[in-house]
Amino acid sequence: MSTFRFRAIEKAASREVVKVEELGRKSLIFGENVFNDKSMRQFLTPEAYQAVKNAQLGIKIDRRLAEYIALGMKEWAISKGVTHYTHWFQPLTGTTAEKHDAFFETTFDGDPVEKFNGAQLVQQEPDASSFPNGGIRNTFEARGYTAWDPTSPAFIFGSTLCIPTVFISYTGEALDNKTPLLKALNAIDDAATEVAKYFDKNVKKVTPTLGWEQEYFLVDSALAASRPDLLTTGRTLLGHTAAKGQQLDDHYFGSIPTRVLNYIHDLENHCILLGIPVKTRHNEVAPNQFELAPIFEETNLAVDHNSLLMDVMKKVAEKHHFKVLFHEKPFKGVNGSGKHNNWSLATDTGINLLSPSKTPKSNLQFLTFFINTIKAVNDNEELLRSSIASASNDHRLGANEAPPAIVSVFIGQQLTKVLEELKEVTDGKLSPEEKTDLKLNVVGKIPDVLLDNTDRNRTSPFAFTGNKWEFRAVGSTANCAGPMTVLNTIVAKQLRDFKTEVDSLVEKDGLKKDEAIFNVLREYIKQSERILFEGDGYSAEWEQEALKRGLSNNKTTPEALKVKIAPHAIAIFEEMKVMSSVEIHARYEIELEEYVKRIQIEGRVLGDIARNHVIPTAIKYQNLVIDNVKGLKEIFGEEEYENVAAEQLSIIKKISYHIAQINTKVTEMTNERKKANLIEDVEEQAHAYCFLVKPYFDIIRYHSDKLELMVDNEMWTLTKYRELLFTN
Repeated sequence: MSTFRFRAIEKAASREVVKVEELGRKSLIFGENVFNDKSMRQFLTPEAYQAVKNAQLGIKIDRRLAEYIALGMKEWAISKGVTHYTHWFQPLTGTTAEKHDAFFETTFDGDPVEKFNGAQLVQQEPDASSFPNGGIRNTFEARGYTAWDPTSPAFIFGSTLCIPTVFISYTGEALDNKTPLLKALNAIDDAATEVAKYFDKNVKKVTPTLGWEQEYFLVDSALAASRPDLLTTGRTLLGHTAAKGQQLDDHYFGSIPTRVLNYIHDLENHCILLGIPVKTRHNEVAPNQFELAPIFEETNLAVDHNSLLMDVMKKVAEKHHFKVLFHEKPFKGVNGSGKHNNWSLATDTGINLLSPSKTPKSNLQFLTFFINTIKAVNDNEELLRSSIASASNDHRLGANEAPPAIVSVFIGQQLTKVLEELKEVTDGKLSPEEKTDLKLNVVGKIPDVLLDNTDRNRTSPFAFTGNKWEFRAVGSTANCAGPMTVLNTIVAKQLRDFKTEVDSLVEKDGLKKDEAIFNVLREYIKQSERILFEGDGYSAEWEQEALKRGLSNNKTTPEALKVKIAPHAIAIFEEMKVMSSVEIHARYEIELEEYVKRIQIEGRVLGDIARNHVIPTAIKYQNLVIDNVKGLKEIFGEEEYENVAAEQLSIIKKISYHIAQINTKVTEMTNERKKANLIEDVEEQAHAYCFLVKPYFDIIRYHSDKLELMVDNEMWTLTKYRELLFTN
């Protein structure tokens, strides 16, 4: 075994269990490091406090009151030992960004003071030139602005006050993930509220809620440090599967290892202080894979909390000598990681619009939002698929552990039967008998139906699970803002169209409101039948069936992203005032560029490992075998040694074959990469990397993994799967 690999394993094996101090009852300390309602009441004047509450409803804060808010926020932060502040934002890099400034300043006379004013709270000007902008700004045009988002509370991490903000260009275009999300949430609030008023005139606001499920792997940091591919790309580009993987199903929901549990305890303590309402923790299917999930929250806050959580997870892991892997497919042969997005709609009157109740009226409300969501997904399935496209998620989608790239909707057999009955609603006015039958025998029975319909189809990308929709295809590295922006936008558009149709039937055709709603919903059911699927999403038969139904099957990111700049997609975002054509095209270019760069980096790392680790190690071992054969020849002579050394000679030939294949394919891959780098059009370049460069990865891996099985274990330089997956 190589010295470096041996030391890494020895270091991992000697890890001591870190004792984590419990912080007491979670309910007593929840949100202690958040400038929440309790803190604002304590540190703000009544007028300033009300200004923040009004801002959360979209009312602009007076500049004078911003000074008082900044003063109170500063005093609260300093009382907790904070020395710096930052505008915390989410640029189009997939991560978070921050630039820290100290409260400490000196006056004109040189006297030291702590200063933080309204202008510093509300707006800052970070350098925008080094962030992805998709051609919105030239490199020499550096100006961009971060602006405070009062709907997401400021928080303290370490010794820094973090203020959630949006990030826009000098000319006003969004350069972040938060700005379009906020606009999408506003759009669905407006559209859903108008529809909800059909059933309850008291509804004044509808809030989309989100509950994400974060899956991840934990690997000992010393072992991870011995793998250049893990450190650079977040996944193993080489490595033969271990003899034991997940086939015994013994890890899923099993007892959490002590060292991992200590890490999770520490992580949960940080989350509770930061106001992240973590609820669930458990072992996932693959070895060393785990999941964390919170209580549902308002979508914007939930997105911020997930982005913050991923930062916190990495930092806490360092203390426990772990490396967190968020990549969707870090290990071949075992399940990858996702981030299921559980989505629903809640009114300010306390009603979940996607939850049936005991009365026909509330169930008609449920059906309205339920069926409109199905219609929105049916009409925009390709756009929804594009929202979860990435180089890393391409490895996971359809890999027998995650939903396929074909978007379909699962609602269960019982609800399917309900929709079949609704589909038969008479066109036009309903007779008294039809009304009674619908309300009592169809709509009225929905709650009872759902009691026995709680199962879910794990192969479905978009499944109804009782009182919410679960978007299961979202990848573990993703910022939830992307898929949530698309989902809320298309549902908002659909609800707006629905209201227009219903109002038209009422005003022009003289139908009663309920009759108009039933008639429109009936047509939607007919128009959306192709998207409903209850079977095995992994089967080849489903691929053929989906093709017949006209559903897209975009298996790669370059194929999936193309729809983002289609005229109908741009029209939706512009109509709902979520993104402009300029912003959409910029994001398309940015995501293609990111895809190219990630595949480019993986190709470089793979070539480096293959030629600097695999081939030299294989040659060293081959030389040992050659020396063995020479020795046998000396002992047995020219005539007999070939029979005695037949196996050794076979090993030498196989090693030579695999070395030759690796070297040849690395050269060919490098040449294809060089050609791709000369392509100026980013769309063509992405296709070149996808279809001409990336296919070499599997070929090179195949031959390298064959050598791993042949070469002496003590000589192999790369930490193996059995060590990465079963050391904790």
